[in-house]
Amino acid sequence: MSDLATPADFEIIDIQENFIVVNKAAGINFHDENELGQGLFNLVCQQFNQADTDKLFPVHRLDKMTSGLIIFARNLASAQQFQQLFSQHDIEKYYLAISDKKPKKKQGLIKGDMEKSRRGSWKLVRSQNNPAISQFLSYPLSGGKRLYLIKPHSGKTHQIRVALSSIGAPILGDERYYGKSPLKANNEDRGYLHAYALSFALNDHNYHYILPPNSGKHYLAAITIKQLESLQTPWLLNWPKV
Repeated sequence: MSDLATPADFEIIDIQENFIVVNKAAGINFHDENELGQGLFNLVCQQFNQADTDKLFPVHRLDKMTSGLIIFARNLASAQQFQQLFSQHDIEKYYLAISDKKPKKKQGLIKGDMEKSRRGSWKLVRSQNNPAISQFLSYPLSGGKRLYLIKPHSGKTHQIRVALSSIGAPILGDERYYGKSPLKANNEDRGYLHAYALSFALNDHNYHYILPPNSGKHYLAAITIKQLESLQTPWLLNWPKV
């Protein structure tokens, strides 16, 4: 996928009075990248403002490799509401990932402090002072791959990528955390992390969004699509205890 973002690299999924929901493509940075072109936020603002004069406010972000659901507030008051919801972990987020490595465990809780490592990477450590917390379930796919459904309870940088790497299941296509085989990561058609679902309440109304991935040969494989049929209400699944 090209690093140059275009309006085709996102889709507006829903427009509400106080926010919009966008499907971000994989490989697009949230902010502008100098000579590489505009990032997601400015592109969405430009398209949305062609038909609407409201100013958009970013309330959370996704890594460049990550596709899927992302929210933009349509006014300052709503942006502040969303910031409070995110800071208090009152928005449930669910992600899909695929790995071809055998994990240390097939479901459970990944919890620990995150420390800076080399060259902009992070690592999970055993201390619990301000831990990153992620619940996960996993399901077998073909060819030794597994599909992971992850529910983060914190919003640390690279949290899910580091969490899965820490259990021996780095995400396919993740050039930073896949390990000592960057060529394997580079050979994939995308990074296999997708923001799959959101569930939250705003102004006494409940919102649920779910969006299967629309790119990536492993996501679009028949066995993955079949597995996702049982994961259409992730907030109702039997999650490991936190």
